[in-house]
Amino acid sequence: MNRVVHPIEQESYRRLRARLDTSHFPPLTRAVVERVVHSAADLEYACDLVTDEAALEKAYAALHAGAPVVVDVEMVAAGITRRETVCRLKDAVAGPGLTRSAHAIRLAYEQVGPGALWVIGNAPTALEELLTLDAGPALVIGLPVGFVGAAESKAALRDSGLPAVSNVSEKGGSAVAAAALNALLYHPTEYSEYSEEKS
Repeated sequence: MNRVVHPIEQESYRRLRARLDTSHFPPLTRAVVERVVHSAADLEYACDLVTDEAALEKAYAALHAGAPVVVDVEMVAAGITRRETVCRLKDAVAGPGLTRSAHAIRLAYEQVGPGALWVIGNAPTALEELLTLDAGPALVIGLPVGFVGAAESKAALRDSGLPAVSNVSEKGGSAVAAAALNALLYHPTEYSEYSEEKS
């Protein structure tokens, strides 16, 4: 079923593209960059995001084949409206050397196993915990936010060699993490509906 795009969203994308040339990005990278920029009204994400088109293509195929989607917090889940997600934070318990967010990642992996898409937009410790597991992810969207550990955890994600979407700076958050996943959910129908030809 095709997603109906509201006229306000269409106009928002028109204005975004008038201010930011995204035509040089390959299709899925462009989709992710534009949706993240749109979600935050922050053009700097175009230079801050780190993506890989080949990884996005494989993740797109896995997502549309029904791979599980795991999120670190309910705020990320709330932003992903067209897909059921797994969030185990309510069941998690902090312990010595283990945050609640990290324990939730362990519980989620026990539930879904390898091949999932992981969407982390809040806690750096959740991303750090995921990197200790042999999770075999289809994709890790690692966009936690904060001044303590966020940039470092995202650098560790990039160094891990796992298929990933991340960003270099401390910024991030639930809205942008959900937006990156939604870009893969919505592509290509939404973009073909109102993509603009570049002259």
